Amino acid sequence: MTTDYFHEAVPLKIFFLIKSCLFHVNICRQRGDPESPQISKDGDILLGGIFSFHSSWKDRQDTFTHKPLPLECTSLNFREFQFAQAMLFAIGEINNSTDLLPGISLGYKMYDTCGSIARSVRVALALANGHETESAPSDEPCTRPAQVLAIMGETASSLCMAIATVIGPFHIPMISHFATCACLSDKTKYPSFLRTIPSDYYQSRALAQLVRHFGWTWVGAIRSNDDYGNNGMATFTETAQQLDICLEYSVAFFRTDPPKKIQKIIDIIRTSSSKVIVAFLSHMDMEVLIHELSKYNLTGYQWVGSEGWIFDSQTAERDIHHILDGAIGLEIFTEFWETLFSCTFKRSTSSAGNQKECTGHEDVTGVRNSFTDMSLMPIFNNVYKGVYAVAHALHSILGCNETCNNKVHLSDIQPNSYLQLNLHNKSFIWVHNSKQVPVSVCSEKCPPGTRKVLQKGKPVCCYDCIRCAEGEISNVTDSITCIRCHPEFWSNDRKDACVKKEAEFLSYEEIMGALLSAAALFGACMTVVVALIFFKYRKTPIVRANNSELSFLLLFSLTLCFLCSLTFIGRPSEWSCMLRHTAFGITFVLCISCVLGKTIVVLMAFRATLPGSNVMKWFGTTQQRLSVVAFTLIQVLICIVWLTVSPPFPLKNLKEFKDKIILECALGSAVGFWAVLGYIGLLAMLCFLLAFLARKLPDNFNEAKFITFSMLIFCAVWITFIPAYVSSPGKFSVAVEIFAILASTFGLLICIFIPKCYIILLKPEKNTKKNMMGKVAPKYV
Repeated sequence: MTTDYFHEAVPLKIFFLIKSCLFHVNICRQRGDPESPQISKDGDILLGGIFSFHSSWKDRQDTFTHKPLPLECTSLNFREFQFAQAMLFAIGEINNSTDLLPGISLGYKMYDTCGSIARSVRVALALANGHETESAPSDEPCTRPAQVLAIMGETASSLCMAIATVIGPFHIPMISHFATCACLSDKTKYPSFLRTIPSDYYQSRALAQLVRHFGWTWVGAIRSNDDYGNNGMATFTETAQQLDICLEYSVAFFRTDPPKKIQKIIDIIRTSSSKVIVAFLSHMDMEVLIHELSKYNLTGYQWVGSEGWIFDSQTAERDIHHILDGAIGLEIFTEFWETLFSCTFKRSTSSAGNQKECTGHEDVTGVRNSFTDMSLMPIFNNVYKGVYAVAHALHSILGCNETCNNKVHLSDIQPNSYLQLNLHNKSFIWVHNSKQVPVSVCSEKCPPGTRKVLQKGKPVCCYDCIRCAEGEISNVTDSITCIRCHPEFWSNDRKDACVKKEAEFLSYEEIMGALLSAAALFGACMTVVVALIFFKYRKTPIVRANNSELSFLLLFSLTLCFLCSLTFIGRPSEWSCMLRHTAFGITFVLCISCVLGKTIVVLMAFRATLPGSNVMKWFGTTQQRLSVVAFTLIQVLICIVWLTVSPPFPLKNLKEFKDKIILECALGSAVGFWAVLGYIGLLAMLCFLLAFLARKLPDNFNEAKFITFSMLIFCAVWITFIPAYVSSPGKFSVAVEIFAILASTFGLLICIFIPKCYIILLKPEKNTKKNMMGKVAPKYV
């Protein structure tokens, strides 16, 4: 037989068996022993009450060799007696009322489940059975409805689930005053279950919001190992994850678990780093846990409790209450009488023989213990409200006015509404009577300027704070990533804001710019002074010896060379970028052209001294002017083409430095720039070569020697300029170029003109035509 067939066949067999019993057997017999209520009273309408008057039972192993013995209950629970008293009080008020259910009396049957699921099912079946007290065969059909029309209780969610499952098919309403498990809201599973207390779904979410409100992101969790604890903690965990709360541990236990399991939980608490514990426990489980915690004096923890124990005054009044300092949260009658008054009845065998005898007339009003404690009045009121809800429903269904209709038909059950939980800030007394909110986090918050990096193998609440890299910021707390600044901005020292990068360029206001400007102006002034000296002594042989016109033109070009270096200083603009390179190229070509002309004149002058030589007519004054103009015009054409095709332009260099913007002039066309420099270099090499050939001219007329020195300096400066220019960053490359311009210009000025000024001013006796031409003849042909 296949599994599917088995699942289909068995229910069918059971169905036909039941139908056969209904049609062929008219008597009803209850199997097993009847379950008798602990408290009962007859009435026109009966209400059932299910409470755990005992909180535990003696564990035993059935051998299945004889009939199972009844459950032996232990540990009286006074709080459950209070719930029962609230039900009795409400029923008494209704029976004495002339406005609610007039002429109808309410009775009750109350059972003790001892906190056992098995006993709860047995009690539920007893209440659902219309002949729950009859064991002999009866002529009544088994289809008779249950005698109770509604059931009040149970306290525990797990027990309510078991009971609601049993009575659901019979549509007997069950109203719980304390079962808060969200699972009980499922009307498909528990169609007849109702309650007068909000679902754990809202309490669990509220507890998570409470924990988050105080900034506790690293907490431990302990729950009852039943439906109440497991479902409540599941909702809390889900909400906690949404609120970025991490659980260091989450453990479960039940009060009847072996001591070793409880001890293991204690060890987990002792070794944990979290200082806040969320306890989703029943008050009975909490008592077991506190007892174990007190053995090790584990104090200093902030407890957050569910309503199962946080309202329990017995827990707070124990001599070990200091364990729970600062805790916050959302909020068998003979045996009972003997325990309440510490006495024994004559037929009682449950008490010791040395106790006084109970009379039955003891005064309850004089007793001060957990039974008379009214601190849980809101919970008792839930029982009270549940009874009144049933009474008002019956009043409406029966159409009661002065009398009521005895035919009762319960309507379909509608979902109940819920209460919204609001959190209000108040003054709290925390652990150790402190007014400071406890701190319980795995890692401190990452301040702005850092980002969170999760620790390997740990929850998301455990992380390291890594400082943002250069150029990145985070401006919020607990940032996951750092944001890169705009290219023109840079991160500040705290890495929490982007600030505009400092614009760097060679300025007149800084020391280096001021020194270079002073050097350029000094060179220009020095050139003007030399020109004035030459102009004053223009009739002397030393000035007239080598085309004074070229000398003055050379001095003019040197002045322009000094001044053109000033265009490299200051904030680059479109016009300054085009001017600095073109002015530099043209003025230097004009300068080198003049030097080249003077060198050719020297060579031609001494070649003309040879017999029959007529070379000077081929390089006279006109030819010298044309040569200078021609050489300079070529450079002008190169510059025009450069400016037309791809001119230099101002550029914000963001790559050279991360924290600075270099304002510089981009070349536009690198070919144009190197063409300008190459042409200057070509003329300089030609001039150097011709001057080198004229170096052995007569000692008194040694201008070629000084031109050689000047060209040597010029070429050396510009050869070293290229690698220095390429490798210098930012404004220093501009400074290198200015230095090269000034050095080469000073070299020309000093080597060519200073010796002549020395003779003019300090050695006038040598400034004669005889001294210039008379001593030595040329040594070469």
